[in-house]
Amino acid sequence: MAEPAREELSALAAIFCGPDEWKVLSRSETDGTVFRILTKAEGLMGADVPLELVFHLPLNYPSCLPGISVHSEHLTRAQSVTVKEKLLKQAENLLSEPMVHELVLWIQQNLRHVLNQPDTGSGSAKCTFATGTIVDDGPWLTLVHLDHMRAKTKYVKTVETWASDLKLTGRLMFMGKMILILLQGDRSNIKVPKSLMST
Repeated sequence: MAEPAREELSALAAIFCGPDEWKVLSRSETDGTVFRILTKAEGLMGADVPLELVFHLPLNYPSCLPGISVHSEHLTRAQSVTVKEKLLKQAENLLSEPMVHELVLWIQQNLRHVLNQPDTGSGSAKCTFATGTIVDDGPWLTLVHLDHMRAKTKYVKTVETWASDLKLTGRLMFMGKMILILLQGDRSNIKVPKSLMST
């Protein structure tokens, strides 16, 4: 491993010195070093999102990009992949110099913006419709997944009333333990009220 990389590892161990913040997972004369950093970054709702960032520094790092993987219970798989891609893109601008600390700082400051982009699948529809560039032509279809149903009879009645009031047609489906509501109607009427979730 090159001297700059060794120095960077020592610096990182000193920076991320909190409980469990830093852990070397493997060191190899042929494969380089793999380590994990636990950190937090501001998410979409302003709350801190815990991130587990695993970096693999190959022997010729920093002349080549590190391997990066991103894990968080607060992110979907697609969001984790997007964060990883953005980090690698950022890393391309830092080639030939130690970059791990820069990348961690960058994601701490930019996670919210990364998650807000349409390709993460988190609220992309809202962003698209907010611009007013899409015209509502024809009926819209949406599928709602319910976690549970406490009082089935009452719940079905609520859904029927709600769909009727909004001039929606739909179907309530029970597939094993999965409960789905399929709705069709005008785009402006296809919204899931919070009151329905607490029924």
